[in-house]
Amino acid sequence: METLKTLVTNPFFWGCVLIAVLYFLSLSSHFTTKREHKRLKAHLSDKLEIEAENMAEMKKKIDGLREENENLRLKINSGRAQDSIQSLERELEIYVRAEKSMVLHAPGFAQAWEKAKDAALGEIEAEEAGKSFPRRMFKKFFKAGSTDGAVVDALPAESSVKET
Repeated sequence: METLKTLVTNPFFWGCVLIAVLYFLSLSSHFTTKREHKRLKAHLSDKLEIEAENMAEMKKKIDGLREENENLRLKINSGRAQDSIQSLERELEIYVRAEKSMVLHAPGFAQAWEKAKDAALGEIEAEEAGKSFPRRMFKKFFKAGSTDGAVVDALPAESSVKET
């Protein structure tokens, strides 16, 4: 018992006990911090994997949308050219069928129609040869507004002058 009393009264003993308690607390804190670090590291790893998957999916979607956009742009551009050609062909077919119908059903129409076509062909050939101004370009200049708001031709058409 004497040794125990000397031991308890010795300051070195209390210093060792204090160091042991502090060492135990620091080890406990170290392992808690280490465990928290592993947890946060796993959390960060999971988050980065999820974000990488989302980024890869978004890049695929963006590439798909870009490709679809390019395809649609090409279709629209080719469609415009085809639509204009198809509409012109359709309009020409309508005129051809109307002409055939009028020639068959309207007596006296054929001669007037042929004269009108020849006159129009002559005008176009003269325009192409440079002998006269293109009428379609200056159509707006030859229109004049009347006082009541109706549009009247400033220059009468040749067919109306010849018929009167």
